[in-house]
Amino acid sequence: MNKYLLEIGTEELPYKFVNSGIIQLKNAFEKLLQENQITFSCIKHYSTPRRLTLIIEGFEEKQPDTLKTVKGPILNIAYDENGNLTKAGEGFARKNGVDESSLYKEDNYVWAKVEQKGKSIKEILQENVEKIVLKMQGPYFMRWADLDVKFQRPIRWVVSLLNSDELKIKIADVESSRYSRGHRFKSDKVEIKNPDLYEQTLYDNNVIVDFEKRKARIIESAESEARKIGAEVYFDENLLEEVTNICEWPVPVICGFDEKYLSIPEKVTVTVMAVHQRYFPLYQNNKLLNKFITITNYIGNNFENIKAGNERVVVARLDDAIFFFNEDTKKPFENYVEELKGITFQKGMGSVYDKTQRIIKLSETLAALLNAPVDTVKRTALLCKADLVTSLVFEFTELQGFIGSDYAFNSGEKPEVVKGIKEHYYPLNADSELAEGIEGQIVGIADKIDTITAVFAEGKKPTGSADPLGVRRATLGIIKTIIQKNLAIDLEELIKQAIELMPVEIKDKKALFNDIKTFFEQRLSILYTEKYRHDVVDACISNSNVLSNLPDFVERLELLSKEIEKPAFVKINEAANRIIRICKDYESKQLPDKTLFNNQYETKLFESVAAIDTKKLQYHEVFESLSKIVPVIDEFFEHVLVMDKNEKIKENRLALLYDIKTKFDKIADFSKLVL
Repeated sequence: MNKYLLEIGTEELPYKFVNSGIIQLKNAFEKLLQENQITFSCIKHYSTPRRLTLIIEGFEEKQPDTLKTVKGPILNIAYDENGNLTKAGEGFARKNGVDESSLYKEDNYVWAKVEQKGKSIKEILQENVEKIVLKMQGPYFMRWADLDVKFQRPIRWVVSLLNSDELKIKIADVESSRYSRGHRFKSDKVEIKNPDLYEQTLYDNNVIVDFEKRKARIIESAESEARKIGAEVYFDENLLEEVTNICEWPVPVICGFDEKYLSIPEKVTVTVMAVHQRYFPLYQNNKLLNKFITITNYIGNNFENIKAGNERVVVARLDDAIFFFNEDTKKPFENYVEELKGITFQKGMGSVYDKTQRIIKLSETLAALLNAPVDTVKRTALLCKADLVTSLVFEFTELQGFIGSDYAFNSGEKPEVVKGIKEHYYPLNADSELAEGIEGQIVGIADKIDTITAVFAEGKKPTGSADPLGVRRATLGIIKTIIQKNLAIDLEELIKQAIELMPVEIKDKKALFNDIKTFFEQRLSILYTEKYRHDVVDACISNSNVLSNLPDFVERLELLSKEIEKPAFVKINEAANRIIRICKDYESKQLPDKTLFNNQYETKLFESVAAIDTKKLQYHEVFESLSKIVPVIDEFFEHVLVMDKNEKIKENRLALLYDIKTKFDKIADFSKLVL
């Protein structure tokens, strides 16, 4: 089985690029092989901070030969009056490497069948490897030496092997060889004899090239060390990925610090260790210990200097944290609110203090709507941003909300307020928890809708990869909170109120509202098409002002998703769509007049529809009732001509059908469904 190994050796890559870079490389080579009609069995990929590696397996040695039909000149140009080839005809044959006798005539043109020999895999790789590597994308690409090319970090070596043989290529002036590099403290050159021996050869030189194996090694070895002191390791997934991508030979070392540093809020201590120093905190019986594990990229047995150095660094950071904490708590937490006047929220949108006042007003409205305790909601809204001007949050920005919560507790605020300050930032990402308390839910929604409205009002709505102030995340946070906490919030009205509170003149408020509304509907669709059919989601969004009642949307979506899988749904959908097509561009504000009916089918349909009271019935009952009258609808269309010559009768029949349409619309817009 043919195998090709490509290893790009670099100076230490940024950890965020390692995973994305190797996936880019893998996808690019898959595309190259597919475009060149080279079949292959798989592409394995490996990565460390110093290398990106692919091993392509099970490919053919060359492209298949092809027979290509080539169109030549028009016949009166290719041949003279005697039927002999002209110079133009001869040139066509010569250019395509065919004998004159093999040319043929068709559709008034001369043609040739040209056999094209497939390129070898060697040619394809040698022509394309450098192009692929130097087309890779990422932030902060750099130039080095006097080269014009750019990459994340300077390329220092390249390994290129086709089976056991070198396949010579050059990337950024670096010629390939069969020599890789082991761990930087062990070996400068490591010979790779063939792709099958690559992983083991580097392991023998203290490099674990497989990301998942390196990650597993970190977890297993760290847990083993922790068990020696009766402790458990806290593994944050993001930190684990980062640490895996900054070492090639992970070795855990247990370090410690004075217990006095446990007196500050646990979130601060953990943030110093995990976020700022890339340490894994240790716990015993769910209580944070004054110990941690650092993962070293080290070969040897003498860890004293490593341990001392890491302990010295973490203590310095914790000393700063204690100092800031003590300074911040010298005055009541409420006193920091006034200082928010000195922080700009965003250009043209006032200060964070101004934003806080808008959050208070929006929160009051929501509290009244939801019968929530107005006093704790308003207090949470007032204090929710106060920690932004504290020294501790200035130094450790990722602690905002968490520190505000602790400072509010120290100042004697009510438990609901303390909890709400922390939770109003929730969810922190797409998969994190939602606010549990009503204070956090309400203030969080008010804060996020203000941010979203401000961004759109400034004309900075998200485009492509740009997401100013995390608007996409904020939008999803609002949607998830309303739906999962079953909050009776009319988002359309909330958006309108947020627009009215904006501190800038808005010339076209209706256009702004429509932009924000459309954005919310798009995020709602994206969120639910991960689980449900796209057409079903679209149908349930399109039939109503969906933002006015999001829990209602979910109820209809779940019902329709279940019913559409049943065989009987086809008939229901046909009936609904027949009515929708006839009622296109028609809208009636009056019910049909029974006195204008002139046959039993109209009367029967009218009575069947009138019995469906959508105001009293649950959605599943409405759907069941509509499904039962499908035979009556079919019977009506079989015997009744809707577009009667008598205008009054026609209008009355359209009104009858429109009445049925509005009842189907209670569930969804059936015209959006694809069966």
